[in-house]
Amino acid sequence: MRKATITRKTAETDISVTIDLDGTGTYDNQTGVGFFDHMLDQLSRHALIDMTVRADGDLHIDDHHTVEDVGIALGQALTEALGDKKGIYRYGSCHLAMDDAQVRCALDLSGRPYLICNLDLPFGKIGTFDTELVREFFQALSTHGGITLHIDKLHGFNAHHIAEAAFKAVARALREAVETDPRKADAIPSTKGSL
Repeated sequence: MRKATITRKTAETDISVTIDLDGTGTYDNQTGVGFFDHMLDQLSRHALIDMTVRADGDLHIDDHHTVEDVGIALGQALTEALGDKKGIYRYGSCHLAMDDAQVRCALDLSGRPYLICNLDLPFGKIGTFDTELVREFFQALSTHGGITLHIDKLHGFNAHHIAEAAFKAVARALREAVETDPRKADAIPSTKGSL
């Protein structure tokens, strides 16, 4: 039962995240930040992780707290749903092309958070969305999900395409990493015996 629900309430945000790692990519994400919802939908769909996100944040200030806190809650939900990580592949990677953009992602569900994010988004905004929040989301996800996460733009000039390719590449890598390895379904994927 690789499912989890995390609620997080602060003076800035009120967030609920529910995931099912063995889903079909069904999503219902409502954060009040349109472009971010679109990115979360891509993450869910391409990772085949069922995801429901509800966020009520201080959007009258800006989108920062909402985006970051959803990343925190989603990382916590991944940690809870993975449990002891017995039987997972652990590693995942993807080179993803989207029109002009190509983004590479490699990740390790190691329990050791570390983010390398080289997206070099060419504009400060995608619609009303601050592009710097793409990195903020991945930083929060990496930190609270215990993920070593490397994301690199190889090409691209359209900020929307680069950001979306990044979310999709992370999704595909995550899908691979959380899958059960039929050859080692009863083993922790580490010589240390724990992750």
